[in-house]
Amino acid sequence: MNVFDPKHTLLNFLKKLSVSLIYLAAMFFSADAKEAKPNILIILLDDAGYADFGFMGCEDLETPNIDRLADRGIVFTDAHVTATVCSPSRAGLLTGRYQQRFGHECNIPPEDSGMDPAEITIADVLKTAGYQTYMIGKWHVGNRSSYHPNTRGFDEFYGFLEGGRDYFPNAELDRPASYKAILRNRQQIDFEGYLTDVFTDQAIRYIEANGESPFFMFLSYNAVHTPMHAKQEDLDRYQGHTRQKLAAMTWNVDQNIGRVLDKLEELQLSENTLIFFLSDNGGAESNQSSNEPLKGWKGNKYEGGHRVPFIVSWPLQIDGGLRYYKLTSALDIFATSIVAAGLEKTPGNPLDGVDLIPFLSGESTKAPHDKLFWRKDRMAAMRHGYFKLVRLEGFGYRLYSLKDNAGEDVDLSESHSGQLASMIKDLKEWEAELASPLWYEDENWNEVTYEIHQALMENREPHYITPNQMRAYKAEIK
Repeated sequence: MNVFDPKHTLLNFLKKLSVSLIYLAAMFFSADAKEAKPNILIILLDDAGYADFGFMGCEDLETPNIDRLADRGIVFTDAHVTATVCSPSRAGLLTGRYQQRFGHECNIPPEDSGMDPAEITIADVLKTAGYQTYMIGKWHVGNRSSYHPNTRGFDEFYGFLEGGRDYFPNAELDRPASYKAILRNRQQIDFEGYLTDVFTDQAIRYIEANGESPFFMFLSYNAVHTPMHAKQEDLDRYQGHTRQKLAAMTWNVDQNIGRVLDKLEELQLSENTLIFFLSDNGGAESNQSSNEPLKGWKGNKYEGGHRVPFIVSWPLQIDGGLRYYKLTSALDIFATSIVAAGLEKTPGNPLDGVDLIPFLSGESTKAPHDKLFWRKDRMAAMRHGYFKLVRLEGFGYRLYSLKDNAGEDVDLSESHSGQLASMIKDLKEWEAELASPLWYEDENWNEVTYEIHQALMENREPHYITPNQMRAYKAEIK
């Protein structure tokens, strides 16, 4: 069955009708209509591969709890984040807007930069709807006070500000002056154990303590980002596995997500909790993740860099166990959430995302997005339906049809010159709306990324994929 099956549409209409009657009854008999608002939970993984979950067909990594969530929700097979690296992707998710509109195009430098304080976050907006707001885990959109989660709409924060850190206590990192230290709100604290477990412990405490108000929780795990640290018991489980550390880390984060799902069920909150599950970008080469059958990985503009595993679950409103194949974006999380919370629009700048519920219910048969865009420094791309345009400044364009070439290795620029010209025009018109990047990344990494991108466009192996390999390669060819 798919989401456009007529029987499904009728059954879903009847279900929605019954749910609406329940909601009306609740509003009539309750003094507080806010009880009908769903809790909203975003579960974000870090650098997870498109193909590294059971619900996506993976056979060598175990994800029974995430698969359970997929069975209860909708699996999106053509869903995308707005950037192929961590910080700008998170800025797009938190604001519901292309982050290039406010100059947040690249990963942020560690010191003074951060997500534009003038931008309204999803937490800011949900607070106006009566939500308690919780941020747990990796932040990575600014370290200074004006960029801190407690300044950006979150009532409570438990996590770290920088882009990555050790999973076990580290005296060098766990000190007040470090942006990688664990904070409870603005206060540095020590922790014991394995960080993925610790973040889950805190998430469960917040859920238990929330009381009668609806909550919004951004549960932002740093798993499975490097360093590849895993608990010994999990490593032992995968002794001899070709991807032992990734398998152990994936198993652990899956078990922890299961703990959160179990707590929601125990407290009878699961039916009316809107859950989004995704990765912040495509799987990274550095952690052995797999994006098959997609081309590319974290950091480049091929599908493996920005197409991600994506689940939406809200049992009270949408049927589960289905797959949705049309073009979707992490930008849609903000728009879907505020509508679910009973708000008509955001008080901030116009959103680039859309409310997904009409598309999942069968109310709309269109795709949520006809076009999506990406840009980071000298690399850019766009989707128009199943057509994909890739641009590398100073090198040129490639055009692919993902309908019959998911591996993006057959260039259609000459045979589809009209489509190429049209998409180049669309990309340039979108770029005309953007701000200039407020910062750039390390020059060595920029050069490495350029080589990787050029190699992918030429259907060859990169000469190097790290700065050290680049220096060695250049020394060898002299």
